[in-house]
Amino acid sequence: MTDYAEEQRNELEALESIYADSFTVLTTSPASFSITVKSEAGDDEETLSDVQVSLKFVYVESYPDEAPLYEIVSQENLEDSDASSILTLLEEQAQENLGMVMIFTLVSAVQEKLNEIVDQIKTRIEEEKVQKEKEAEEAEKTRFHGTPVTIENFLSWKAKFEADLAEIRRKRQKEEEQSGKNKLTGKQLFETDHNLDTSDIDFLEEAGNSVEVDESLFQDLDDLELDDEDDPDYNPIDLESD
Repeated sequence: MTDYAEEQRNELEALESIYADSFTVLTTSPASFSITVKSEAGDDEETLSDVQVSLKFVYVESYPDEAPLYEIVSQENLEDSDASSILTLLEEQAQENLGMVMIFTLVSAVQEKLNEIVDQIKTRIEEEKVQKEKEAEEAEKTRFHGTPVTIENFLSWKAKFEADLAEIRRKRQKEEEQSGKNKLTGKQLFETDHNLDTSDIDFLEEAGNSVEVDESLFQDLDDLELDDEDDPDYNPIDLESD
């Protein structure tokens, strides 16, 4: 007859020795404990966050002929889908190892699974890096070479260019017409702006120049001795005949 209690005590001692830093006894009756399992990041340990799970196991009375109870009590940097796959893995391993103490086997399987998950993360990071570099390279090519010319985009550009050109011409013609309507002749300027009636003397006085008129310069024309052009004897040019 199998002594389940003895086998369980012996396994607990071995587990505590193997997983000294991550093994914790939770209860003694029934016996339950937790083991924290971390991924082995290897050379990329500094570039990847730890991926880990904390597993809780509970011995049933007839363990190891019956599978122990188990659950994930905590997880770090692990997707829910990955956690579900770990539980499925535990169930498969437990059924394959019935009749033998199996906690070490179960934990080892989870350890390998975490390492696979880390490899997947590394691959995804590398693929994202390559994709970003490719996108940057394509963007650089586009910036230097521009968009390839096709019949479709050329005709579209030509139609837009001609429409813009016609609009510019229309606006220019409108401005010229408006400018022509608003342009006044000299006569119209004097008729509309009475400020232009100001005499030159007014401008000089505004500039600080005092203008005085000497009336003595304007003598009576009768006092001036002027040749009368109407005198029949008036001859401005004395011509000598030979």
